[in-house]
Amino acid sequence: MIKMKATEQTNQQLERFFNKIAEKFPPLEEPTMLTDIHLRANPDNGDLLAYDDDDNEITRVVIDQWINNTDETFFDAITLMIRGILKKMSKTIDNFGILKPFSIILENDDKEQMAELYLADDDTVILGGDIMQDLDKDLNSFLDNLLKE
Repeated sequence: MIKMKATEQTNQQLERFFNKIAEKFPPLEEPTMLTDIHLRANPDNGDLLAYDDDDNEITRVVIDQWINNTDETFFDAITLMIRGILKKMSKTIDNFGILKPFSIILENDDKEQMAELYLADDDTVILGGDIMQDLDKDLNSFLDNLLKE
């Protein structure tokens, strides 16, 4: 059960965080930068940091609500919070001056992927969930239906 809900202050801090990333990657007619955005969250000190693929820091924020969080569902809760902001800010995110496709990935302090938050391609945006989730089941169902015909 996910207990933590974003406060208004947390939502504002996350919006400012993504606007700072947008400032670092302004919209370009011909984007040349090839990178994903890696977000690292720390429940001990409330840090949320953004990095590029080369581990260069893009920006950081301290989310007061996350400081000293010992809830074992911390990453599940913040995944929902961040996805909500990404959905709200999708026009800004889609216009990052980054070559598509690109992803926004949530990681822990050990750089282990916790969630893929956002995937932007030329005509497709996938917000949340693993792209390959249930792929085997879908392919098996498709094959079964094909064989029935």
